[in-house]
Amino acid sequence: MLNGIGIIVILVCVFGSFLISGGNIGVILHALPHEMMAIGGAAVGAFILGNSLGTVKRAWQGTLRAFKAPRWEERDYRDLLALLFALLTVFRTGGATAIEPHLDSPSTSSIFSRYPRLMRDWSLIEFICDYLRMMTVSFEDPHQIAEAMEGDIERHHAEELLPQHALQVMADGLPALGIVAAVLGVIKTMSSIDQPTEILGAMIGGALVGTFLGVLLSYCLVGPIASKLHQIVDADAKPFSIVKTAIIAHAQGLPTQVAVELGRRMTPSGYAPSFMQLEEALDQAKDELRSAPPAADVKASLI
Repeated sequence: MLNGIGIIVILVCVFGSFLISGGNIGVILHALPHEMMAIGGAAVGAFILGNSLGTVKRAWQGTLRAFKAPRWEERDYRDLLALLFALLTVFRTGGATAIEPHLDSPSTSSIFSRYPRLMRDWSLIEFICDYLRMMTVSFEDPHQIAEAMEGDIERHHAEELLPQHALQVMADGLPALGIVAAVLGVIKTMSSIDQPTEILGAMIGGALVGTFLGVLLSYCLVGPIASKLHQIVDADAKPFSIVKTAIIAHAQGLPTQVAVELGRRMTPSGYAPSFMQLEEALDQAKDELRSAPPAADVKASLI
């Protein structure tokens, strides 16, 4: 919705000001098809030439992603904290024997299945399972865990930003491609130098449309889409930092509820549940663990 409003504002203000000042929109409309073919075709061709097939596919998906609502909502962060509390509680009270069935098959786990929206982000679920599983085999040094998790987060973030980087490179090159189209128009004009002044003027005006389109597409369309995608990728990386904070706090021996509270403090301010909201979510998680505990000692620890 907001993206559509932005595009409408751009078109109305740019072309509206041109018309109000007495400009002849017919010149732009006449030159638009072939100038757009030259600029758009060159941009797409260069994009395909400069990127792998996987990046090209992900860039298209990323463009669509930039026009959608954010993937993570306030309730998702609250659910993530509740999920971490449940998993860390089972791990602390039941040990590796109690937690491993949930980590080996998250899709059938009684804990993970309570949060179907979180299960859609499979890379995050795998991240949680991998590091809890590593801790079950005596990989418990908090510093080693922190270093390994940070490396994984950086790698995942860099891979997610590949399509954004490719789109930004395209945006940076569009003004130059506009000049290429304009030069072709000038060449065409010079080959018709014997034509009357009004015809030459229209041809030169059509050639300049190429420069105009290159700049417009770069700074008012492709560039903003790349910037929006960057913001979305950064926002979607926040849950990984929350998981990292909570698991490291658990590895340092802090109480489970304290570890989850530290994770809450890593939540973006606009989506972070209040202390009382988190308390309610954790109480509900405790009730669910009591009703279907993975091990008898878990139930005893919650009474």
